[in-house]
Amino acid sequence: MNEQSTILLDSFCASLGLEIVFAGRGKVTLSSYSVTRPGLQLAGFFKYFDSSRILVLGNSEYEYLRDLPQETRRERIDTLLSYKDIPCIILARDLPVLQELIEAARQTGCPILRTDKITTAIMNDLFFYLNKTLAPSISMHGVLMDISGVGILLTGHSGVGKSETAMELIKRGHRLVADDSVIIKRVSEQLVGTSPEMIRYFMELRGIGIINIKNMYGSGSILNEKNIELVMELENWEEGKVYDRLGEGTLYETILGVKVMKHIIPVKPGRNLSIIIEVAARNFRLKSMGYDAAQELIGRTIRR
Repeated sequence: MNEQSTILLDSFCASLGLEIVFAGRGKVTLSSYSVTRPGLQLAGFFKYFDSSRILVLGNSEYEYLRDLPQETRRERIDTLLSYKDIPCIILARDLPVLQELIEAARQTGCPILRTDKITTAIMNDLFFYLNKTLAPSISMHGVLMDISGVGILLTGHSGVGKSETAMELIKRGHRLVADDSVIIKRVSEQLVGTSPEMIRYFMELRGIGIINIKNMYGSGSILNEKNIELVMELENWEEGKVYDRLGEGTLYETILGVKVMKHIIPVKPGRNLSIIIEVAARNFRLKSMGYDAAQELIGRTIRR
């Protein structure tokens, strides 16, 4: 079953650049990834009609309605809007709104919206928006950073130093996406992380309290969302535990069914974690381009 999301109409329209013609119930409830042009329904065929989809009217649907006798047009529109769970109806190309459509919408509360985009363009925008909004999601404890263009999720037990490390990275010119709680969505087999709206831009530093990163360091220090490409788990150093020194043992963490490369970073006094994380980000980018320093060193050793 798809996820369901109820969004205030103003926010929905702002995200897609839509004009509100009739606000109706003032919100849209989304549960389907698909969008429908209701040509068959306007012709009177309602079998298999999925009323949970957003409806888009383009030139074809509009001209078809205009060519119908007034009573037939009214009956078809009334029947269409009798399905009270239609999220909204969007008119493309700045098409005029038929009076019968407004009258039927007033009876059911269905929002009527409009855009100057061509029908194909608004449908593409809706597909992208719906896939992102309805994507499977979880919330994880951690800090998400953009380090040299690489999305790194810092995890570890509370008090291990995630926020303090993130603070040092921000001072070095990198960007914060989320602190403490990270909302992660799987969008097109990629993991996209963001912050809960309530705590966006805020960070807690023990001994200092709550600070606002955007106000303190400027808009260049924050980012609203980022693809998660690497997980770095910070853990207190354990004497006797063997840690990877050559980078040969690749670890992965599975989040929402997606495997993400993972490093376990031991924490102890004297280790500069921010530099280690910067190096990890740059090394990840090199590996993504096909270069592996450990393999090159092993190759040189074999050739000697």
